[in-house]
Parts: sequence; C-alpha cells; structure tokens
Amino acid sequence: MDLEKKQRLFEILPGALVWISLLGLFFLSFVLPLWVIIFVIVYDLFWLFRITYFCFYLIVSWSKYKEVVKKNWMAEVKKLSGYQEYYHLIFLPVYKEGYDVIHETFSAIVKSTYPKEKMMVVLTGEERGDKEVFLSNAEKIKKEFGDNFFKFLVVVHPKDLPGEIPSKGSNITYAGWKAKDLIDDLKIDYEKIIVSCFDIDTIVNQEYFSYLAYKYITNPNRTRRSFQPVALYANNIWTSSAMVRVVSFSTTFWLMNELAHPERVVTFSSHSMSFKALVDVGFWDKNVVSEDSRIFLQCLIKYHGDYQVEPLHMPVYMNTVMTSKYWASLKNLYKQQRRWAWGVENTPYLFLNFANDKLTPWKIRFKQVFNQLEGMFSWATAPILIFVLGRLPLWVAGDNVKKLLFVQNSPYILEDIMRISMLGIFISALLSLFLLPPKPKSVSKLAYLWVALQWILTPVTIIIFSAFPAIDAQTHAMFGKKMGFWVTPKEAQKSQPAIKA
Repeated sequence: MDLEKKQRLFEILPGALVWISLLGLFFLSFVLPLWVIIFVIVYDLFWLFRITYFCFYLIVSWSKYKEVVKKNWMAEVKKLSGYQEYYHLIFLPVYKEGYDVIHETFSAIVKSTYPKEKMMVVLTGEERGDKEVFLSNAEKIKKEFGDNFFKFLVVVHPKDLPGEIPSKGSNITYAGWKAKDLIDDLKIDYEKIIVSCFDIDTIVNQEYFSYLAYKYITNPNRTRRSFQPVALYANNIWTSSAMVRVVSFSTTFWLMNELAHPERVVTFSSHSMSFKALVDVGFWDKNVVSEDSRIFLQCLIKYHGDYQVEPLHMPVYMNTVMTSKYWASLKNLYKQQRRWAWGVENTPYLFLNFANDKLTPWKIRFKQVFNQLEGMFSWATAPILIFVLGRLPLWVAGDNVKKLLFVQNSPYILEDIMRISMLGIFISALLSLFLLPPKPKSVSKLAYLWVALQWILTPVTIIIFSAFPAIDAQTHAMFGKKMGFWVTPKEAQKSQPAIKA
C-alpha cells in the first residue's frame, strides 16, 4: 500500500470507529436489546470508575496547584548556580486582535518576577490580517514596553508561502527562524533559552517565568521536556454565559487531571520548551491546525520516545469565547471545540511515523497510538452512549424482554450509577469557585451561587459542545475534508484576573 493510501486509511479510522459504534448500538438496540442493556450498564460502571479516578487525580493536581502558586519562585531561582545564563524567548502571535488585547498581555509580562533583561519577545503578526494596523499596534507596544526586554522583535508573516496553511503554526514557525537568526548573531547557547509560545490573550501569573526557569534549570533532561501550565479560561469569566463557563472550566479540569499523569499528557495551547529541541525538529509544523499538540509529537518522534511533558502547576489566564452576542458566543464555542478536536489529524501522523521507527520502544509507540485513538473515540462517543443511546434499548425492547427482572431493575441501576457519578460534578462545582478571579462590582454576589449551580448543565454541554464537535471533526477527516485554522475572537477585558492566585 502506498503512502497516500495509508494516510487516507488512518484518516478514516477514528471516524469509522465512532460511526460504527454509534450506529451499531442504535440498530442492536432493536435487535438485541438485552445485550445492549447489559453493555450499557457495564459501560456506565466503567465510566463511574474513570470519574472516580478523575476526581482523585484532579484533587491531587489541585493540591499541587495551590502549593505552587503561593511560593516565591524567583527566590528559589536565585539559589541556583548560573541562573543568570538562562533566557526566556516568548512568541506572541497576532492575527487581527486589537491593541488593548496585546497591551494587557505585555502588562502582565512586565509585572512578572523574572528579570526582563533576560527576556526576548517576538511579536509576530500576519500579512493576511490587517498588516498596517498590526505594525501600528506593534510600534506602540514596542515604544511602551520594548526597553524592558533584552530583545524585542516584530515579525510579519507573509501570506501564501509554499508548503503551509494559514495558521498559528505557520506564523510562529516563520517567526522562529527569524528569532534563530537573532540568537545566532548573539551566540547564545540554545540549551540556555527557554521558549514559551502563548496565545495573544494569555495573561501570565507573576511567578510563571520564574517557576518555569526553576523547573527547566533543575531538570537534568531539560532539552527533552516540554513544560505545560494550567490553561485557565478566566479573564472574562464573569461576563460569560453559563454554558461557556462550564465548558471552559471543564477544559481546565481536564488539563489539571492530565498533569497528574505526565507520562501520557501532550502539550496543549500555551506551552514552553527548550529552544534546542525546537530547532532540532525545525520549529512547529506549518501545515496543521493542532500545532500545539503536534510539536510534542514531533519531538517524541525525533528523539525516539525520549521526550516527555513536565507538568507546571502554574496558571496562565486566557479568555473564554464570550462575545457581546449570546448566540454568537455559543457558535464560537462550538467552533473552538471543533478546532481542538481536529487533533484527530495527529492519528495518521503517529501511525505513519511510528511504523518506520524501530528505535522508539514499542511500549511508547503503543501507548501514544492507543491514547490518541481512545481519547478521540471517548471524546466523541461517551456522552452520547451514557445520556442518549444508553436509554434507547429500554424504550424499544419487546414485552418478553421488559418482563425480565434484570431489565425492570436496570433503570434504577443506571440512576444509581449516575447519582454516584454526580460526585465529579460536585467537585468541579466546588473547585470552580476557587478559580474565579475577583468579582467586578457590577456583578451581584448571587453570581457565586449561579456559578455553582450552572454545573447541572453538564449533560447538555458535553453532548452539544464536546461530543458533537468531536464527531464533526472526525467525520471531516474520514471523508478527507480538511479543516482550516479558525482564530478565536479575542476582546480586551475591563478587569484582570488574580495574577497571584
């Protein structure tokens, strides 16, 4: 089989598994309802175990988070010999975001505790956006903040370059090569440069760069590590709708749980890594949508499995997709989740690269492929199987099946399982209250109660804004339809989140 056919086979595989499972269970509910009922109960018990497992590690990760954000990490860095030799290189890609959004991000960076004279910032815009507006905004930002940093580089990514799609990955890769030219001129050791790639609305915690430097310098395998912070979508959380808040907090809690398992986590959204590793793999992939997860896989394959994510239990604050129009916000939320679900494009990448890589241990190859397939499959199917298809055989079963004592008791068994599973929602509701930024004066104190009660919307949100976008993305891949990079609209906020948690 030639390479192109193999590529298509692995593009089809995730979506095919999803549709075969959903349609298969639908039809079997009419043909073999008893067997489907048994399967559903076993499946729900399996997910009860996973929710319990999730809650335990979420609390573990939360405890670590609370410990990390209280510490003065710059004081710890100063205890390390030779820390003055290390630099931060920060990439901030811009599309059409306004001056106020960019200004908020830079204001947070200059308030950070790590010496700014050890920071290099690359503000990189798009020619396909409004180039003149970007350059005007960049000039104002440089005039106000540029003198704080060791180096301040403004880059414009040309449009329609060969071998790339319009995306964040192509933008920051072009900027990466420009930064490399600068660093080569300065003759700075690549291993002494810590790269952070942020969305332009990312507000860093004051201790972020200090904590990152401490973790990087003290790690003996620092150039074979990516560093993943907690993405906390809280900048505009008080003005967001309930559904947007539930999905945003759910993303944060999923990531916090993943950080408790560094052997399986991949980079997501804002992340940091060694400049040496970045140069070794030729920077981010400029022909994919999910460049944030792909860069980890590029390194994993480049180093034959000797690459891992180092958890950073430190928050970076970003915006939810909320806009002034309610329905537009929900539409944007769906598009954002679908773009994240387009990580399904990593499936053929993993299969094809691991097939010819005999130097990577088979256990690592198997684990990565399994995590990719299982993660995409569960993302698309679990909410529907639990909340929708799980009830279908009980409704359509014949009288001879409904007379069985087991079948008569099965609704109560399912209800008991769901009731126990509510523990996950309760813990999420409780922790979400501690992650809220300071409440604006214009917001009523009753809003705290609504933030807790909003979690009753979870069954609806995980179907509409989790399962459906995942099915959408995997179906696109199955039929060979490419998905372009959708840029989340970003607006400046009138109030900042708590930078010191």
